[in-house]
Amino acid sequence: MQVLGISSEDEMVACFLGGELSSRRFGRNVRSGLAAAGHSEQLLTRPDFADIGANRARRALLAATRGYGENRDLFENFPAHVTWTRALVSPDEAAGVRYVDYSYWIELSGGSRRPVDAAARIEAGLRAFDVPNEPFIDASHALVRGERFPPLILVGERQDDLVCLEGHLRLTAYALAGFPTDIECLIGTAPTMGLWAQ
Repeated sequence: MQVLGISSEDEMVACFLGGELSSRRFGRNVRSGLAAAGHSEQLLTRPDFADIGANRARRALLAATRGYGENRDLFENFPAHVTWTRALVSPDEAAGVRYVDYSYWIELSGGSRRPVDAAARIEAGLRAFDVPNEPFIDASHALVRGERFPPLILVGERQDDLVCLEGHLRLTAYALAGFPTDIECLIGTAPTMGLWAQ
């Protein structure tokens, strides 16, 4: 792992929402939240971390859409104080990242929560809960064509035992493509992260 620098909660929140903005599954919910709060997509696509009001607005949006800072939904048992860094994760390290403990990702990976196992099952034509695998395949093809993906967000008690917080589809696409390169990530660590990242 090559540490690129210090990150922050504000950068993580913006990165998380930016990833979900482009998601087929979550994008509509993020756009609805932006509209309800009277904000444009530029709040996410061009974040200014020096703007305290914009940082507060993004945190409120992530709270409304995913329960961030409210101990609910995706962020139930998520620590309040996390150390964030920007890093490049090697292919071997990325292959060891686990999916979040959620039924779909458990099923897709055959119980291991490992992206390499999910990729093998996708290549074998297996589906989780009969959900089509085409988004993973399309994303892996885009990666092979040279498209750059937003950073993954990974968390754990230590940097050598990480769970994906945001970017599961992209992580799976990297696995399908054979992890061809180092992966840019935001990495959050906290002594109590094990309560969330089991």
